[in-house]
Amino acid sequence: MSKHLFGLVVTPYGTAANNRGETEGNITTLQKILWNGEVHTTVSAEAIRWAFRYFWQRRLGKESVNRQWNEEKNDHEWQDSHWAKWGKGEEGYIDDDVLGFMLAEAGKAEGNEAEAEEGKGKRKRSKGTCDKRRGALEVTRALSLTPFTGDMTFNAKSGEKGSTSLYGTEVHATRYQYGFSLTPEWLRKKSRTLDTVEAVVSLAEVAGNQSRFLYDFSPDAVIFRWTDDFAPRFLYGFQSDSEGRLSVPEILRRVEAGDINPKELVVGGSLADLPDGKALAAKGAHVKPGVKDAAEEVKRRVKTDLKLT
Repeated sequence: MSKHLFGLVVTPYGTAANNRGETEGNITTLQKILWNGEVHTTVSAEAIRWAFRYFWQRRLGKESVNRQWNEEKNDHEWQDSHWAKWGKGEEGYIDDDVLGFMLAEAGKAEGNEAEAEEGKGKRKRSKGTCDKRRGALEVTRALSLTPFTGDMTFNAKSGEKGSTSLYGTEVHATRYQYGFSLTPEWLRKKSRTLDTVEAVVSLAEVAGNQSRFLYDFSPDAVIFRWTDDFAPRFLYGFQSDSEGRLSVPEILRRVEAGDINPKELVVGGSLADLPDGKALAAKGAHVKPGVKDAAEEVKRRVKTDLKLT
């Protein structure tokens, strides 16, 4: 039976600003969704996946990723835009293997353009092609733990001949939580599961390509689940009280109900010293105060079960 790695991450408390370079009038905005009847800010899964690729590029070297980020040009560059290595059955690049890829090309028109214009015939179009691989790693949107109250900063910028432009920026002081899923059996190189765990606990900034803000996306607390179960059963399980203390009541309920085997859970970070972390430890979960300790434990389990050296 295939093993599955699920994870739930909550970031430290910080101030989030624009991560997309988009505006409404002269206001740079945060993405928002309605969650449980209240407005929360959110960061896209694409932005998080971008940060994974960028981490691998810096940690493993530029040659490890197919889609490289060029800081000088502020754009991506491909090493192999047609995935020739993948087509040959090779292990390929880590981002192609873990994150997947897709290139869709429209069919080309055939026939004589002049005749088509004169109405003597129709140009036929050949069938389009699509090279694709579904990513083995799936990531949820990051969701703020607290509702957005509409905080905004206002700024002024001097222009030519003494003109001044006014603009504002939406700001949200909060934590974010997001989940992920990875099935190593879907990878050509299963050891890349370990590189994915490293990325989870080491993410720095997560932002779009046009505009960045510094918001630490490394976990303040993380819960891994290494299991035969096909369903994660604990996505968006973190809550925060009025004093900012973390809790995981729904995860505890599912453990007590028998839906989650506590021995499958590896918990690390600030949750360890809080009541719900201690309750999970008492039920048999592996709980440590450090997220890196938790990462090492889950990597040990992955290596053992997948027989990796």
